[in-house]
Formats: sequence, C-alpha cells, structure tokens
Amino acid sequence: MSDEVPVTAAPEGVRAEEASDPAGRPADRPWTALWVSALALPPLALLAAASWSGRWVRPGADDWCFLPAVRDDGVTGLVGKFYLDDNGRVANALLVGAYAKFQVAGHQWFPLVSGVLVLAVLWSVAVLALRRARLRTPRGLPLLLAALTAALFLFVTPNTYKTHFWPAASVSHTLPPVLACAALIPFLLARYRRGRAVALAVAVFMGAFLATLSEETAIVVVVVLVTALLLSGRLVAGPDRKFVRRWCAAGIAGTAAGALVLVTSPGSMRRRERFGAETTSLLAPDSLTASLRAFAEIAVTVATTWQYVGAVAAGVLLGLLCRRADGTPPRPPAHWPLLTAAGLIALLVSGYLCTVVAYPVFGDRVSDPSANRLWNDYLLLYVILLAGAGALLGLGLRRLTHRTAPAKAVCAALCVLVCVGPAVSLTDLETAMRARAEKWDAQDRRLREGAEAGKRVLPYERLVISDMLEPFSEGGRRYWPGGCVADFYGLDRVTDGARDAAPGNAQ
Repeated sequence: MSDEVPVTAAPEGVRAEEASDPAGRPADRPWTALWVSALALPPLALLAAASWSGRWVRPGADDWCFLPAVRDDGVTGLVGKFYLDDNGRVANALLVGAYAKFQVAGHQWFPLVSGVLVLAVLWSVAVLALRRARLRTPRGLPLLLAALTAALFLFVTPNTYKTHFWPAASVSHTLPPVLACAALIPFLLARYRRGRAVALAVAVFMGAFLATLSEETAIVVVVVLVTALLLSGRLVAGPDRKFVRRWCAAGIAGTAAGALVLVTSPGSMRRRERFGAETTSLLAPDSLTASLRAFAEIAVTVATTWQYVGAVAAGVLLGLLCRRADGTPPRPPAHWPLLTAAGLIALLVSGYLCTVVAYPVFGDRVSDPSANRLWNDYLLLYVILLAGAGALLGLGLRRLTHRTAPAKAVCAALCVLVCVGPAVSLTDLETAMRARAEKWDAQDRRLREGAEAGKRVLPYERLVISDMLEPFSEGGRRYWPGGCVADFYGLDRVTDGARDAAPGNAQ
C-alpha cells in the first residue's frame, strides 16, 4: 500500500525555502522517509511477536461454552442461543462462531488475524485521512502512526491476554472500535454521488452491526457522531457539510436500529434480569455515583500510563513533517481549541457512559485491571486523540522555531522507548502461555482418552492465566464453566482435580 500522496512541483509563487523543511533540506529527502519507516519497525515487531505467540493460546472461561455449542449446532445455533438466551448480541455470535468453528485452531490463529485487521484498518484510515486533507508526508509515516497506535492499543494495558489473545474479549471490546474506524474508509473515499451513497449505506449497516456486537462501542460511536454533527457547521466547508451531516445521521440511525434489536431480544431481557441491570437500577443515583467513581479510577490509571506519550510523539512527527501538496507547511486549524475541547468531552462522556452500562454486571470490579478489556471500547479513541493532539503541537512548533531537529529526535526516541515495556511484558506472557498450553494439551489428551474409555466423571485441573476464569474458582465453590468443559469432552461432570489430588481424598 502506498502511503504517500503524489508530490507536485512547487508553484512559481512559492519561495524555494517554503518547498523545503525549516533546516533547508529538501522536503522529500530519502533519508527522512528511511528513518521514519525505521521507527515503524519496533511496533511492527511487537505485532509480529504477539501473532507468533498466538500458537500457545488455549480455550478458557466462556470459550468452553462456545466450542461445544458451535460444534454441535453450528454458527446459526450460537446466534440463536445468544439472541434467545444469553445477551441478544447476534453480531457478536457471528464473530465468535467464525473462530469457534475451527475449535482450538481458531483460538490460535485469532491473534494473527485480528492483529493484521487492526493494522490494516488503521493504516488505511491514516493514508486516506491525510489524502483527504491534501497533505503529503514522508513515505512510512502513515504506517508508523498505524503501527504505533495498534501497539499502544493492544499491548500497553494491564492485561494484554484479555485484550488481544482471548478471542471472546477481543470480539466484544477490542475489535468493535476498530470496525467503527473501518466505516471511515468508504466515507474518506467518497467523492461523487455513488461513492457517497455507498458510504451512507455502510454507516447504517456498521452502526446496526456494532450495536449488536458491543453496547459500549455503540455508545462511543453515537457520542462521537453526535459531536461531529454538532460541530459540522463550524468545522466543515460548505460543499461537504451536507454529506457529513447525512453520514453522521446515518450512523446514528443504524446504531439506534441495532440497539432496538438488542434491547428487545429475549436474551438481552434475560441478561438484564439476571444481573439486575434494568433501566431503574441502571440509572439509580447509587449506581451512577459508583460508576463515576469507577471511571475516575480508570481515567487515573490510563492517564498515568506513560507509554501513551508515544501516540503524542508520533503525532508531533506528523505535524513537523507533513506538507501541503504544493510543498508549503500547513497551518494549525483555525478552530483547534474547539476541536481539542470537543474531543476531550466526547472521550469523557463516552467513557463514563460505558462504565454506567457495565457497572451493574461487574460492580466495583469494572475499574480493576483484570477487567481492563471493558476500557478498550473507548481506549482506541483516547490513543487517536493523543495522536491528534500531538499533530497540533507539531504544527504549532513549526511556526515557533525553525530548529525542529531536536524535537524530531526526542519524538523518534519516544516512539522506540514506549515499545520496550510491552516487549518485556509480551515475553513474560508468552512464557506463561506456553506453560499453560503444555499442561492444557496434556489434560486434553487425558480427558479425551477417559471419555473414549466410557468414563462419565473425570477430574479437571484448573489452568489459570491472566485472571481468566476456570472451573472451581473461589476455593472450589464455583463450578462454572465446569458444565461447559464436561459438554466439550462428552462427560456428565468434571470434578475439582486439586481436591481429588489432596492426600485425604486419595483413592
């Protein structure tokens, strides 16, 4: 994929120094493209390493229930189960069925497939957004923005396993905001009537799809679209304003339609009754106050995670290196204070509303690092806004000084440094995943052989990783998902292997 807008010669009225960078070097010097492209290698290496580590992923928690359901009843059976019994998320069931259809192999391939999808979507959006803004950059800069954004989103987290490696959580909270970004691609490509009609249709479909995939991401989408709709009168030029407003309205309408399907489904009603998440309890003052406190804790955790400064650094590089098509440096947007305030408000409002929706089910655990997957629905927006803020800083810096080399060096160093911590964490996580996989495979053979020998009850050893739920948690008092484990192996029941192995219980 080419990520550079075609270069045009500077017009005669443009001074020679305006067609070069402030230090006097040509705007398109190959060395610039080389070092910018090299900066994309560390985050790309993180994505590649995580994809390779995916071979050690093994089912756990909800996976135990999805696998036998898809094996016995197919993907359509899982869709029916979600709609009628579990939660009403039919789009979620489709994506879960897509990987569960391949059983254990689907879990192992999921990190590679999802990682490629995240990178491809973010890269495409970066290239098209710059092209739509009529900006050109050194070759490799859009890839740097996409790769670093993906790496920060997926790996700078209290629990990378639940964010990236656990397919069930990724489908519900990691991929939905990325799919929302994918809806921007036809919007950014639309030039004429047919392209704009396609973009509107995609907005309606994606809104409905996301509403039945992840309630939290649907909330973020609606908040962002409403914000864009309200600001379009001041920020969008006249010829495009009508289309932008129609596109935002189409996305909101599609999301509302999908939400209606979700909330009226038997599965969603049963889930609300099961967790006490009816409208009255959801909007109760105690619940709203507790949600605000929990969101404040999440905000502090995220804001004090220093690696996110990498997004700002990449944005600053964009602001320092981008050019108009004629080679002149762009000016900061006239309404940049309004843009900044609107982005911050949209992030805070959507994050709080997501916490409100999740609180009745998770309670005070919603702000616990083990439940960090719930933050991902608005975390991608946070990283993108940081990159945008960095771009504004870079544009402003260019107007303040001609000596931008030190700033470029600092930002380049930060882009590399922020990848060091995730690299160490991924290495440690792979070691833990491999140890669990070896034990899981040995137990899998034992349970299959026992089932083939006609045994109906067999012991199960808990194999916990990254706070994942396993049968016999809470000191052996909680059986779930033991029943699903038994269904997977064709048993009547599994027993607590730890208790069976205790000296007093030895046969």
